[in-house]
Amino acid sequence: MKSLFAGLFLSLIIFQNAAAQDSLAVNTIKDTTAIPSKLTVDDASHQFTYKKLIIPAALISYGVASLSIKGLKQLNSSTQYEISEHQPDKIKLDNYAQFAPAVLVYGLNAAGVQGKHNFRDRSIIYGTSMLITSAITVPLKHIVKEERPDESNKLSFPSGHTAIAFASAQFMFREYKDTNFLLGISGYSFAVFTGIYRMLNNKHWFGDVVGGAGFGILSTELAYWLYPKINTLLGGKKDKSQTMVMPFYQQGNMGIGLVKNF
Repeated sequence: MKSLFAGLFLSLIIFQNAAAQDSLAVNTIKDTTAIPSKLTVDDASHQFTYKKLIIPAALISYGVASLSIKGLKQLNSSTQYEISEHQPDKIKLDNYAQFAPAVLVYGLNAAGVQGKHNFRDRSIIYGTSMLITSAITVPLKHIVKEERPDESNKLSFPSGHTAIAFASAQFMFREYKDTNFLLGISGYSFAVFTGIYRMLNNKHWFGDVVGGAGFGILSTELAYWLYPKINTLLGGKKDKSQTMVMPFYQQGNMGIGLVKNF
């Protein structure tokens, strides 16, 4: 199991490193609260290209395939069997680790380690990412109806915790990849931790976690692409217009809060 995750994680970092080097020349704007929205809206980081679909498409494809292909279903079962033999006491750190990369982004910016966007812009982007993630994973759980390993319900695919974790990690990567690549990819360690512990807690199969990772990365990429349109809709070009979009998680419920001043 660890070798499978290590391989996926290494492939993700290698591809992200290549993508970051390709875009380094055009993505040089640093984040300050004084940067006008127009600079971030017009920046190349909001252009959506097919290359950004390769990793999430591969992960999602594997997750979907694991629902029906015999060999992959057997891998799900064997992985879960291995876990059950060495299963530690259940912990709930995965409930918090999924948001850790996003918390780091805000903490680092508050400490003076500036990212790509200012507070307002990054809040809109991350809030949009969380909204897209929920819009994808929640209906899919009810459509697919895959039974969880612990047989508690039939909402196993895809892993929502893992999707949020990788959406948050991708958000951190996009904010810091041009200024500090190693810092940017550090968020994926929390995402991998979340995925592993969803399986250790007997809540998801391996395919659920891989598919969730793909949906999470895709959600953040879509959020960056949609940001210019959302910014315009929220009146981002008006100097006196202020908007704050923040995700929240409380007692198992997730949502988006919106405050707008005209």
